[in-house]
Amino acid sequence: MATAFKALLERRITVDASPSVVWDIIRDIRRMPEWSPQVISVKLREPDGDIRLGSTFTNLNHQGELEWITHGEMVRYEPEKEVAFRIAENHTIWSFSISPHGAATVLTQRRETPDGISQFSLELTESHLGGQQAFTEILEAGMEQTLTAIKACAES
Repeated sequence: MATAFKALLERRITVDASPSVVWDIIRDIRRMPEWSPQVISVKLREPDGDIRLGSTFTNLNHQGELEWITHGEMVRYEPEKEVAFRIAENHTIWSFSISPHGAATVLTQRRETPDGISQFSLELTESHLGGQQAFTEILEAGMEQTLTAIKACAES
């Protein structure tokens, strides 16, 4: 029997850069492989198009030697505030939001599950990714790495 998943994963970091600098980094989902330890590549369905609400893309992800493809769609895109995408295979919504904090910016990454996680994804997590608790710990550590890498990029 699968263990329960966490409905919300959330991490935040303060970045010593303006919201516009941070926004210029996070708004392009194609840059995710630069920061995320799980994402190998992101390809937009319309490669020369601007990223906007409704944009669709394909991710190649990995955990150890295991690789898998997911399909995403931008479900929120508010310039200098938030970018969020829904993953078709597991129903999760991943987002980055920014808010000014004096001369700095607070950057928050979330994984939400407003419709739960697909049974298919839950079963694969149990059978191939070490189970819900172990995979959640990997995701949370990956979120920390992702935010730290975005911070370093924005502050350089």
